[in-house]
Amino acid sequence: MRAPQIKLFNTLSGKKEALPKPENGVMRLFVCGPTVYDYSHIGHARTYIVFDTLARYLRSLKIKTQYLQNITNIDDKIINRAAELSCDPLELASKYEGEYMTDMKALNIFSVDIYARATDHLKNIFSQINRLMEKGVAYQTDNGIYFEVKKFRSYGKLSRQNLAATRPGWRIEPDPKKKDPLDFALWKFTPPTSGELCFDSPWGKGRPGWHIEDTAIAEKYLGLSYELHGGGMDLKFPHHEAEIAQARTLSGKNYFVKVWMHTGFLTVGGEKMGKSLNNFLTVRDILKKFTAESLRLLILGHHYRTPFDFNNDVLTEAEDAWWNILRTISKLEKLGKARASKKDKVISISSSAMAEFEKNFATAMADDFNTPLAIASIYEFLGSIHKDIWKLSGPSARNAREAIVSKFETLGFKIQIPAIPARIKQLAETREKYRKKGYFADADRIRKQLSTLGYSIEDTPKGPFVWPEVKV
Repeated sequence: MRAPQIKLFNTLSGKKEALPKPENGVMRLFVCGPTVYDYSHIGHARTYIVFDTLARYLRSLKIKTQYLQNITNIDDKIINRAAELSCDPLELASKYEGEYMTDMKALNIFSVDIYARATDHLKNIFSQINRLMEKGVAYQTDNGIYFEVKKFRSYGKLSRQNLAATRPGWRIEPDPKKKDPLDFALWKFTPPTSGELCFDSPWGKGRPGWHIEDTAIAEKYLGLSYELHGGGMDLKFPHHEAEIAQARTLSGKNYFVKVWMHTGFLTVGGEKMGKSLNNFLTVRDILKKFTAESLRLLILGHHYRTPFDFNNDVLTEAEDAWWNILRTISKLEKLGKARASKKDKVISISSSAMAEFEKNFATAMADDFNTPLAIASIYEFLGSIHKDIWKLSGPSARNAREAIVSKFETLGFKIQIPAIPARIKQLAETREKYRKKGYFADADRIRKQLSTLGYSIEDTPKGPFVWPEVKV
C-alpha cells in the first residue's frame, strides 16, 4: 500500500499543510514544557500524550525525529509559590521537575530526546538578548529589558489578535516605563533589597522573561528555524507570538516554525479547571483510580484540536473499553498458540481485509493526526472478527494480534495482558475435565468458585478462556 501524504493543520496559515520536509534528514519538534511549581494536571497530560504520540507516529514511519521540550524552572509562578511555602524557588522547581518526570513515566511518555532547563541556558539567553538589542528591537528601562513589539509587524498573526486593545487573560508584564503595554520582558531586573531569586547578567541582576527561555533553548538544539512546534491553545498569545518575534528578528527569515500545532482547551465538568472550583485534577490522582492506558485512550479518542470536557464517567467508559481490547488480544494470543486439529473448521482473515485495516489506520493518522478515526479503525477491525473469533485459524489470529498490537504501540499504549495465577489455571483445567466427562454440577461449582475469586471462564473450542472480572 502506498503511504498517504501526511497533512497537519497549521495554526499560522489556518489550513492543513503537507508535513514539512526535514532539513538534514531530521524532523525537529519543540513542545513547550511545564512551569514546575506544582504537580502535573490533566491539561498537561493531554498535551504531552498528544505530542508523545505524534513523535512515536513519525518514528514508526522511519522519519528520524528530534523532540525537544523545555523546563521552565524559573518564573514568577515559581517564586510566588516558594514564598507561600517559605522555601527556596530553585529547590521547589527541582522537586516538581522530578515529580513531572515521574508522572511522564507513569503515562508511558518516553519520546522526548532532550529536556532543557531554563537556568542551564542563561548564556544562550544573554546572547539572544544582546543580539536583539544590537538590532534595535529591544530597549532597557529601570525595571528590565523589553522587546519593542511595534518593530515586528507580524506580531499577532499567529493568534489573529486585535492588538489595538488588550483583553482579559493576556499575560502582559506591567511597567509604566514600557513604550507599549504589549512590549514583553526579555530580562527582569531584581531590586537589590527584594531578596528575590536573581542571576548575574551583563545588564544587572535579574531573571529571564518567559518567552526568551524557549527561543534560546530552541536555537541551541534545533536552530532558529525548524519544522514543528507544539503546545496548548492557551499559549498562542502572547507566548508563541513572542517566540516568533524573537526568532525571526534574530534569523532574518520569514518564518520561525513551518507548522504550528495546538491542542484544544480542556475543561473539567464543563468548567475551566482551577483549585478554587475544586476541580483541579492531577495526573497522579487520576492514576490512583484509572490506568494510564485508559487515560491515553480517552485523550486520543478526541481530536487534538477540539475542546475536551473531562469527567470520571467518560474515563470509566475508556477503562472498560481498554479492558475489552486487552481481552480480545488475549483471546488472539490463545488462538495463535493453540495446536491445530484436522477436525477444526477454521476461517481465515482475508488479505484484503487486513489491507483495508492498514489503509484505514494510515489514512486517519495522515489526515491531521486524526487519532479518534485511527482508533475507530481498530474498533471496526475488532468488531469484524469478534463474532467468529474462536473459529480463526492460528496464522490469522497471530496476524490479527500483531496488526492490532502494532497500531496501539504506535499510539503509545503498553499492552499488558494480566497474568492468570497457577491456581486459577488449575481450577479451570479441572473444570474442563469435569465438563468433558459430563459432570456438569461439579463443573458449575468450580465456575462459581472462580467467579468468587474474581475470574470469569468461557468455554471455547480451544479450551477454557479465563479472564479477571476485576480490572487489574
